[in-house]
Amino acid sequence: MISEESKMRFAREVAKYPPDQKQSAVMACLSIVQQQLGYVSADSEQVVADYLGMPPIAVHEVTTFYNMYNQRPVGKYKINVCTNLPCQLRDGSKALAHLETTLGIHADQTTPDGLFTLQECECLGACADAPVLLVNDRNMCSLMTNDRLDALVEGLRSCEEQA
Repeated sequence: MISEESKMRFAREVAKYPPDQKQSAVMACLSIVQQQLGYVSADSEQVVADYLGMPPIAVHEVTTFYNMYNQRPVGKYKINVCTNLPCQLRDGSKALAHLETTLGIHADQTTPDGLFTLQECECLGACADAPVLLVNDRNMCSLMTNDRLDALVEGLRSCEEQA
């Protein structure tokens, strides 16, 4: 299930810590799993737990605490919209509602073509730039008006058409 290449990457992450603290690499190992599989399954959590010598529940606690770890398959483009209070006061909920309408799905759903998964998320640390969202856990988008949301979705769709 987990490739030898991923396990070699685990070893590089573990090497960054003293031998008695290899559990400190749990987040990096979970990220490696997600890069390979697209999400972190219960089976892959067990692999990480065995590799790091951790109880499986301790790995699961990390997976479920952070929203950057997908616990089930997601679309090619995962869009997390911040709906914490500061963002709500600056139209974060309206941005989420607009994306739900545009994509034809609700939060925590994936479009039928597998292209987009829409999620609510906790604070992204950019309250002054609200509404904010994060694409694929890497790209922050700020001050997202309906026009900018539409342009984002259209841009991502056009990337697929050109591929």
